[in-house]
Amino acid sequence: MSDAPKVIHPRTGHGRSWRRELAELAALFLAVGLAHLLATLLGHDDPGPVVLVGLGVALIAGAAIHKRLGHRPRRGAAPLPVDDGAGRPMALWRIRMRVVERPGRLASVAGAFGRLGCNILALHIAPTGSSAITPAGCDALDEFVIEAPRDLALGVLARALAEAGGHDVVIVPAQVKDLTDPGVQALVLAQRVSADPDRLPEAMAELLRVPRVEWRRPGDTVDEGAELNTTMVISVNPDRALLIRRPELPFTPTEAARAAALTAAATHARYGAG
Repeated sequence: MSDAPKVIHPRTGHGRSWRRELAELAALFLAVGLAHLLATLLGHDDPGPVVLVGLGVALIAGAAIHKRLGHRPRRGAAPLPVDDGAGRPMALWRIRMRVVERPGRLASVAGAFGRLGCNILALHIAPTGSSAITPAGCDALDEFVIEAPRDLALGVLARALAEAGGHDVVIVPAQVKDLTDPGVQALVLAQRVSADPDRLPEAMAELLRVPRVEWRRPGDTVDEGAELNTTMVISVNPDRALLIRRPELPFTPTEAARAAALTAAATHARYGAG
């Protein structure tokens, strides 16, 4: 049995109930009145039937008039208040920042989003190691997918997050598919490449959210001027490797581990039986 509370609309619940009872009472008056009227016609002289019939007709007429007036809109009625934020055009953003893991720090970041009219749709937290060796003394990497007003300047958003305790804030456009849980997505893609190892580049691009993945030989050079952790080379077999670039958002150790596991699933499907 559901524990959800039942909500009765004032017009569809209680209103119908009392009108039905009023109609039943009027019908009762009419029936009694008609019975008395019949007895009067047979020779009895009594004003009771006329009174009962009159009451019944009056009750039915009153109920009908009330129902008619109840469905008529009131003149000058004020419209229901609408939230000022409703209907505003929104944009999806993917935000990554390093945050010191301290009580209340995540709440401070969430408060910064709220004050700017942003809504947090997804949050993933990955450890980065000891705070003694990571940049800015941070020991967690927080990644948010948010919807924000389109007129919100990214510089304003970045400054607000920095003031709330975020370090190395990176903001890039997001898509609806970014709301998929990464762990679940990795399992689905592993099943895909296990069934068809040739789909590994396609699955890798979807896993790491990059437009394309290129084949390279393990000995080929890559872009030396690329920023740290924005290029990843994953060996598939002794003769081939995958080259993945994402200059706008560095890869995390967790993403590298998932990419290696996906590659292992495809390799096992192709060569494991042998």
